[in-house]
Order: sequence, then C-alpha cells, then structure tokens
Amino acid sequence: MKPSHLLASASFILIIASAFMVINFQKKPWPVPEAAKTKKNPVPSTAASLATGKELWATHCKSCHGSKGLGDGSKASQLNTEPGDFSKSDFQIQTDGAIFYKTSEGRDDMPGFKKKIADQGDIWAIVNYLRGFRKGGAPVTTVKDTVVRKPVTTVIPPLKKDTT
Repeated sequence: MKPSHLLASASFILIIASAFMVINFQKKPWPVPEAAKTKKNPVPSTAASLATGKELWATHCKSCHGSKGLGDGSKASQLNTEPGDFSKSDFQIQTDGAIFYKTSEGRDDMPGFKKKIADQGDIWAIVNYLRGFRKGGAPVTTVKDTVVRKPVTTVIPPLKKDTT
C-alpha cells in the first residue's frame, strides 16, 4: 500500500472513530436523583410564570437551544454536546422535577443555573415555559391569574298548569 493511501486510510478511520465517540458522548444518559425527579413544581403555570420563563429563556437558554427549543440556537454548532430538541417526547416525558434538576445543576456544555438564577421560582417558571415546546401535543395548560368562582345556578320552578 502506498504511503499516501495509508495516510488516507488512517485519516478516514480516525474521522469515523471521532464521529462515533461524539455520537456516543452526546447520547449518554443524564441520571437524576429520585428525590429530584419526584419534586413537585410549586409554581403554577400562569400567564405571569410563563412570561417570566420566556424572558429568562431568551436571556439564558435561547442561544444554544433556539427560540422554539429545537436545539438550533446560534451557539449550538459550537457545542461538544447536542443541546437536544425539547419538543420531542423523550424530553417532555420527564418530570418537572427532573427538568428543574438538570437546569439547576447542568452538565458538560450545559451550565448549571442555580447561581445565575438564584430564585428557584424563576427556574420553575422556565420549566413551565419548556412545557410549551410540545410537538403536536396539547397546548400548555395555564391557570388563570384571577380567582376562580363557583358558577351560580338558579332553580326555576316548573310552570303550573292552568286548570280553569
């Protein structure tokens, strides 16, 4: 085999091996402690919390994850790990607690936000906002910011028959 062919073959093998390693690295599991998974979101999905989540998303998340959470942000191509597609079911089936944990703690290219966003309620608001990225799923359920009142029911007595 000619040296040029040998070099080309070695380069090709190196490229394939590197690609394989990157693909495996990107898809590694992200374990979440059971206590974090079962943690309930204390912030109702109201118009106000969704607005807060959207604002924080634009500031801290959009550049990597994209405006619709598809993983296509302006910085996504610079990352060593895929930012993921938050509209897919494998993301959306996670509990709110798991998403909160991952957002707070971070991993690899994903920074942890527990110090950058010190108010935990704001991180929960981001979790609420992320639920709006469902692909083909039900729209985000929001709780109105107003007081819910019981409907008033009026009982109307039956009409009396005229017997004259």
